Amino acid sequence: MRKETLLAIAADLRAGRAVELSADDFPCFSAEAAEADKRTSPEALARISAALTAEDACVFERAARAIDEHDLAWIGFKVVEDADAAVANVDNEVTKKYGDVGSADGRDLVFFCNDAKEAVAAREYSARDFFQMKDVTRGPSMHNDQFDGLTWTSVALFDPVKVWLLGASDVAVETAVLARHVGFVVEVVDDDASFLNEERFPDAKRTLIGSFDELAGMKADPEDYVCVVTRGHMHDPEGCVWASKQGVHYVGMMGCKGKNSRVHDLCLDAGMTEEQWEAVKRPIGLKFGAKTPAELAISIVAELVDVRYKQRYSQEARDKHDNGLW
Repeated sequence: MRKETLLAIAADLRAGRAVELSADDFPCFSAEAAEADKRTSPEALARISAALTAEDACVFERAARAIDEHDLAWIGFKVVEDADAAVANVDNEVTKKYGDVGSADGRDLVFFCNDAKEAVAAREYSARDFFQMKDVTRGPSMHNDQFDGLTWTSVALFDPVKVWLLGASDVAVETAVLARHVGFVVEVVDDDASFLNEERFPDAKRTLIGSFDELAGMKADPEDYVCVVTRGHMHDPEGCVWASKQGVHYVGMMGCKGKNSRVHDLCLDAGMTEEQWEAVKRPIGLKFGAKTPAELAISIVAELVDVRYKQRYSQEARDKHDNGLW
């Protein structure tokens, strides 16, 4: 999401000009999203766009400021299918009580919400609405199927974390699928086109290099994660050295203790310090007996999710979240 796009939408609304929100900017209304829930279709986004007024400009302005502030924040949408059902829905005996009414009204709504539970919208919303507004920031909403007549969806105002998979191994194939499914952007690097191809990695960026020595000319960002999963472990030293020089947030490497000892020596010979070596998570992934490529991918991606959670939230925030679940 670009700040300039949000500010342009707000300016048009305040000037009384019609706006047309794009599924390119709000992919929660893409054709792909509609396959999972027909209520979140491009047609629904067109309907919401047509109903926006100058009063809604505050939502897009607050969203633009959140991007400047690097806030964990979202633009969300209440998408109404049946107005009467949306208003009539109330909490049942199992769920926590959020009031004696359902949605505040039977109209679509665009809103801003951040992880600090600040919400901005052009109209009043009910306690039930506020619960759903907060809930949808988990993306996708965990309670969408609980109430009839409406659904909720959102788009994040912060960039997804990028995961580098160094090596087009079978483990990398499985990891790429799972990592993308939980919201990471994936780039796979290898030196063999017979392994690094669209059939094995249809939804990841693929970077074919002549040799792993060419990693030295590539650039990663400090927020990126690197998984060293080269085929047969043959290029693990080059992967670890490159990731350490890039100063990425997380580096993990597969392998048994005996192999890692040899990689350790090769990495130090290539210029890594002992401190940098100790910062490499090895073996990569959460430990629960994973053996096959698919099982190892589950282990790896589970660890990536945990790392991302701890990167985004302070210990105080994590404790507050955990206590709130009970």
